[in-house]
Amino acid sequence: MFSRTSTYKSTGTSFGETVSKAFSTQTKVPDPLLQLKNEIETADAIVIGAGAGLSTSAGMSYSGERFEKYFSDFHRKYGITDMYSGGFYPFDTLEEYCAWWSRHILVNRYEAGIGKPYTDLLELVKDKDYFVLTTNVDHQFQLAGFDKKRLFYTQGDYGLWQCSKPCHDRTYDNEEAVRQMVKEQKDMKIPPELVPRCPICGAPMNVNLRCDDTFVEDEGWHLAAERYNEFIRRHENLHILFLELGVGANTPVIIKYPFWRMTTKNPKAVYACINKGEAMCPREIKNQSICIDGDIGSVVKQIKDM
Repeated sequence: MFSRTSTYKSTGTSFGETVSKAFSTQTKVPDPLLQLKNEIETADAIVIGAGAGLSTSAGMSYSGERFEKYFSDFHRKYGITDMYSGGFYPFDTLEEYCAWWSRHILVNRYEAGIGKPYTDLLELVKDKDYFVLTTNVDHQFQLAGFDKKRLFYTQGDYGLWQCSKPCHDRTYDNEEAVRQMVKEQKDMKIPPELVPRCPICGAPMNVNLRCDDTFVEDEGWHLAAERYNEFIRRHENLHILFLELGVGANTPVIIKYPFWRMTTKNPKAVYACINKGEAMCPREIKNQSICIDGDIGSVVKQIKDM
């Protein structure tokens, strides 16, 4: 079903050196980076589909040294080994749960800085008719300067609370509360009075993340979904580039599979995928695809600097 035969492997060396090592000198093979640059420049529209790999490329790893820097105490006490699995840990108390999540939100949403792959990507598409569909919840696209009305965060936002029941479909900004929780937490617990409560029913608040069927799709979510769907309808039969960045196998039904399906239906469409170790496409769209196996940040920078 899948094709890897046309995948270009980026090594991070100079473009000319990489190409000479990757391909036989006896066979003339199109330069995938040049192909992608040309598609970006000539496409009528670009749909960017971004997954966790894009933020990982920006240095926002949920494991290793970065995890130990911010969560070594949680690792020692609870045996948690990374930020992702820590989000599912069954803490005994709300005070512990909120201590974990407030720190997680602070370092990944409010104090993470702007990832360079995001700013480089914006340089590539800022003058194009683009839209971003992303499963990332770290707000990096807005921090980098992407137009808010051209973004659809399908899985939520670290910066928002919602009722845990939920008793209503509104979300609430959480920056002030998060910073206070981090400032006042001690021994991996926050003071009981800082546990966020729903202003309607009094239940504890949760982060607005799609973890189960309690996820709140608020008014902003629905407006973004409408704008995305309208963008797709408006460019349905035109030369459209589906640019997939760092999308893994966790949630392929949101970005990867729809991109493949829409490329199959539109002979003018092009599917491009940049992903370290997971750059592939179905055989049915092999001739409409550009797959690049490499670090997203490095590849985007190479294309930007051409």
